[in-house]
Amino acid sequence: MNLKFLPFLLALSLIACCIEVDISVPSFPEMARYFNVPEGIIQLTIAYNFLGFCISALIYGPLSEAFGRRKVMVIGNALLTIGAIGCVYAESVTFLLASRFVQGLGAATSAVVAFAIVADVYKGHAAVRIIGLMNSIITVIMAIAPVAGAFINKAIGFRGNYACVAIISIISWILIFTFLPETKRERDRFSLKKVLLDYKKLLSSGEFMSTSAAPSLTFCAYISFIAAASFLYMNTFGLSIVSYALHQGVIVGAFAVVSLLSGKIIEKFNSRNCVIGSTAFFMLGSILLLLVSLIAPNSPYLTTASFTVFAIGCAIMYPIIFSQSMEVFSEIKGTSSSAIMSMRTLLCSGFVGLMGYLYDGTALTVSFIVLLANILALGFIIKILRSSLKK
Repeated sequence: MNLKFLPFLLALSLIACCIEVDISVPSFPEMARYFNVPEGIIQLTIAYNFLGFCISALIYGPLSEAFGRRKVMVIGNALLTIGAIGCVYAESVTFLLASRFVQGLGAATSAVVAFAIVADVYKGHAAVRIIGLMNSIITVIMAIAPVAGAFINKAIGFRGNYACVAIISIISWILIFTFLPETKRERDRFSLKKVLLDYKKLLSSGEFMSTSAAPSLTFCAYISFIAAASFLYMNTFGLSIVSYALHQGVIVGAFAVVSLLSGKIIEKFNSRNCVIGSTAFFMLGSILLLLVSLIAPNSPYLTTASFTVFAIGCAIMYPIIFSQSMEVFSEIKGTSSSAIMSMRTLLCSGFVGLMGYLYDGTALTVSFIVLLANILALGFIIKILRSSLKK
C-alpha cells in the first residue's frame, strides 16, 4: 500500500469508534422511552462502552509489539463489528449495554494501534501534522454524525443510527484486511513480566503521565458535555432533534476546521506558544459556559458558543501534547498508546458516570463537570510547560 494513503485508512478505521457516541446521542431521549428506563441508564451506554475500551486498550499495544500491528487491527476490528451489529438487534437495555461493552472492547484497537502505526512511520513535526490531518478527517465526520443521526432517528428510529455504525465497521474491517501494511518490523517476544515492567516504567514517569493526562482530561470534558447534551438541548431548552444536532455540528465542526489548520498554526507560532494560547482558549470556554449557566441558563445559542470556544482550544493543543506523549518512551510505542487510551477511557467512564449521577436537567451541572475536568487538565499543562515542552 502507498504510504500516502495510510493516514486516510487509519482515519477510516477510527471513524466507527469515534462517531458511535455522536451519532447515537440524538436518540437518547427516544431510547429512554423505548426501553422504559431513566435517562441516566441510557447515558450508561457511553460508560459501558468506555469500560470495555479501557480494559482492552491495556493489551492491544503490547500484543501489537509482539505479533504486529496488522494482526491486532484485523482481530480487534472484527470484535468492534460484532458489538456494533449486536446494538442494532438489542431488544433489552441489558443486551444493549452488553453490546456496547463488546463494541468498546473492539473500538480500542484502532484508537491504540493506529497511533502506534503513525509513530512507527512518522517522526517529529511530520507526526504532529499527520495526527492533525487524521483529527480533521475524523472530526469532519463527527460534525456530520449528530446531524445525520438526528435525521436517521427521525426517519427510522435509533436502530438506524447503530446500523450506520455497523455498516462503517464492516467496510473498515474489509479495507484493513485487504490493504493495511505491517509497520512493526522488529517484534518483541510477548512476556507478561516485560509488559508489567513497561507499564511500571510508563506510570512512574512524570513526563509521560502529564502529557497523557492533559489531553485525556480535555476529552473527558468534551464527552461529559456530549453525554448530557441531547437531554439538555431537547428537554431543557426545548429544541427539536434536528436543531439540537445542528448545535452539536457547530461545535464539532469548529474542532474539525481548527484541527485541519493546526499544522500551519503550529509552524507559525511554535508548539509552546500554541499550547499556552490554546489552553487559554479552552479555559475561557469553560468559564463562559459556567457563566452562561448562571446568567442565561436556557440559552442554547450562548451554551453552544461557549463550548465552541473550548473546542477550538482543544483542537490546537491536542496533537502537540499527544504526539509528545508517544515519544517519551519511543521504544515501546504500542504499550505507550495502550496506557494513554486506557487512562483516557477510564477517566471518561468516571466523568460520564458522574454526569449521569449528578445531572438534574440544568446547564449548571454540565458546566461544573466540564470546568472540573479542564481545571485538572490545566494543572498538568502547567507542569508540562515548566519542565519538558520544547519549542
